[in-house]
Amino acid sequence: MGITERIGLLRQEMAKEKIDVYIVPSADYHDSEYVGDFFKVREYMTGFSGSAGTAVFTQDKAGLWTDGRYFLQAEKQLEGSGITLYKSGEPGTDTVEEFLEKELPFQGTLGFDGRTVRCSDGEAYAKIAHGRSGRVSYSADLVGRIWKGRPPLPKGKLFPLDMKYSGESSSSKFARLRGKMSARDVDLHVLSSLDDIAWLLNLRGSDIDFCPLFLSYMIIDRQGARLFIDPGKISGDLEKDLEHQGIVICPYEEIYVEAGKIPEEKSVLLDPSRTNYALFHSIPEGVTVIRAENPTVLMKSVKNDTEAENFRRAHLKDGIAHTRFMYWLKTNIGKMPMTELSVSDKLEGFRSEQEGYLGASFAPICAFGDHGAVIHYSATEDTNTELEKGGLFLSDTGGHYWEGSTDVTRTVALGEVGREEKEHFTLVARAMLRLAYTTFLHGCSGANLDCIAREVFWKEGMNFNHGTGHGVGYLMNIHEAPVNFRWKEGQTPAPPLEKNMVLSDEPGIYIEGFHGIRLENLLLVQEAGKNEYGQFMKFEILTYVPIDLDALIPERMTEEEREMLNDYHRKVYARIAPHLNEEERTWLRRYTRSV
Repeated sequence: MGITERIGLLRQEMAKEKIDVYIVPSADYHDSEYVGDFFKVREYMTGFSGSAGTAVFTQDKAGLWTDGRYFLQAEKQLEGSGITLYKSGEPGTDTVEEFLEKELPFQGTLGFDGRTVRCSDGEAYAKIAHGRSGRVSYSADLVGRIWKGRPPLPKGKLFPLDMKYSGESSSSKFARLRGKMSARDVDLHVLSSLDDIAWLLNLRGSDIDFCPLFLSYMIIDRQGARLFIDPGKISGDLEKDLEHQGIVICPYEEIYVEAGKIPEEKSVLLDPSRTNYALFHSIPEGVTVIRAENPTVLMKSVKNDTEAENFRRAHLKDGIAHTRFMYWLKTNIGKMPMTELSVSDKLEGFRSEQEGYLGASFAPICAFGDHGAVIHYSATEDTNTELEKGGLFLSDTGGHYWEGSTDVTRTVALGEVGREEKEHFTLVARAMLRLAYTTFLHGCSGANLDCIAREVFWKEGMNFNHGTGHGVGYLMNIHEAPVNFRWKEGQTPAPPLEKNMVLSDEPGIYIEGFHGIRLENLLLVQEAGKNEYGQFMKFEILTYVPIDLDALIPERMTEEEREMLNDYHRKVYARIAPHLNEEERTWLRRYTRSV
């Protein structure tokens, strides 16, 4: 069944329910960044496979909204579907809300599956509907009605994270959380964000590709908690351990019923940006709801010393694997057939040789030539391009290890490349290094520091259409709120950077139809000196993989920037060389030479 036929069937269901406009987001019931196959409803209805986007359908129009990472991908995948691409953030482009205000008839009905729309978005939709003297309908999964052969919900088992990896017991984390609850004088905390639950329980799962999490909800009180999950995912020993902590296991689907039973005299802490609309509206109206960010969001972003040291170990392993891959790639290009998919598998093979490797931390991006300009390109059998000398190859990949998660991007020259490619590569390298080597006062957020990377772009009249960096989770989400490097702040300002937070540093240049260049290291926030002006902070670079000198023009760098690069490469050699064979070490010495 094709996309146009699916849209036709959806419109029939909309007519049955008297729904005028129907919204299909990308999310699961927990607003996860990546979703399991059961939840890929937007992809099923549009054919667009990017991780972010919202589709909206009326009886005669269909639109898809996505951000700058996916413009090129979406244009290709929507061809022939009759769905209009709306480029979010671009001048003159209606937002989803503006489209709804124009298209929803007076006294019309706006529909969506309330389990897949976060509360804050659902309320914005409801406001639009009420402004048109209409209503919202959030109880029907219309796509579920027409999706024949829909994949089932996952059934993978949970596994515990030992103290040598977590650095803090689950009971200690609950005690800290309950301290936050007491400070707010709330009786209950409803929690539905999967990474927060996994962090609290020191448990991991396999329900979502690339994110070792598990579908669940929690209701936490001052003494115990209820965990809503498929009981078949929990072994007998793990169940006993949870019971010992005062955690009662309940069926996954019962969360909505139990939320509806909360007594009116109780108060509930709930994060509207991390709770779905249906769950929020399951809570009786008389209950006092304290709307605030989950305390665990900031708690887990500040890694403890055990986690920080484990991150270093994970990145050493990853640096060895990626450096060996880079050596293999540059010494074998032109000597054997190579494609985007085959070299992606080769890199995965190098990682899998490392002790404690658990799998990829996100879908690999391995892009040759003009594919590199598609920011979140994903090679398929249809697009799989052969690598050749004379072009740039971009790989943005990462791994989960017991010791933590990695995310590294390198752009590599395959043979000799042109002057423009080298100019752009040098600009990206300068931006990445300048941010990594900066010093700043405690109290700065990533928004204060983002321009350190972008300044060299802006002076050239250039920019990149994504954040400079994101927070990174510990064996969880590779993109972790709330910290980031982003000059345009969202509705909730980013918090100050604290010791042991982990962020990415990844500026880039993307020239459609020509090339894409991105370089990425992960950074660990550390304390620097303290004096009468306050506590100064700095970054420790976690990622140690060479920056390709074949693509660099050193004379376009300042003396300070060259010393940053030389210092970085000295550290790369010192850390990685002892783990390589003689030929690889000889190569690495040449590719970490001073410039």
